Amino acid sequence: MHFEIIIGGAMIVITTVIQGVFTMVGVEYMRDYADRHNEPALIWSTLRLAVFVLWLFLATIIEVWVWAVLYISLDAFDSFETALYFSTVTFTTLGFGDIVLEDKWRLLSSFEAANGLLMFGWSTALVFVGVQWTFENRAQHRRKRTPHN
Repeated sequence: MHFEIIIGGAMIVITTVIQGVFTMVGVEYMRDYADRHNEPALIWSTLRLAVFVLWLFLATIIEVWVWAVLYISLDAFDSFETALYFSTVTFTTLGFGDIVLEDKWRLLSSFEAANGLLMFGWSTALVFVGVQWTFENRAQHRRKRTPHN
C-alpha cells in the first residue's frame, strides 16, 4: 500500500508538471496573440479559443498516456490498448468498471481518478479565463475605435 501511495503521489506530480507546462505555453499564446493583433474577426477569436482548448486537451491525452505507461510498466495489464482504455475511463472519472486493476494496484485507480478530476478542473478554469480574455480583448479594441466625446 505504501508503494502505491508513493507511485500515485509521483504520478500526480508528473501530471501537474505536464499541465503546468501546457498552461504556461497556452497562456503565453493567448496573451501574445492579443498583444500583437488588432481586434480579430469573430471567427478568428473563436478559432483561437478552439486551438487553446485543443492544446489543453493534448495535455490531458499525454497525462492519460503517462498513467497507461505506468500500468504497463507495473504489468497491471497485458496490452497497452487495455491500459490506455482503463486509464482514459479512470482519468475522466467515467469508471465503467468493465476492466479493473488487481488488488495490489487498485489504490492507483483512485489516485488517477482524483488526479483527472483536478486536471479537468484546472483546464476548465483556463478555458473560462481564455474566453474572458477574448471578450476583454475585443471590447478593448472596440473602445479604441470608438471616438470619445
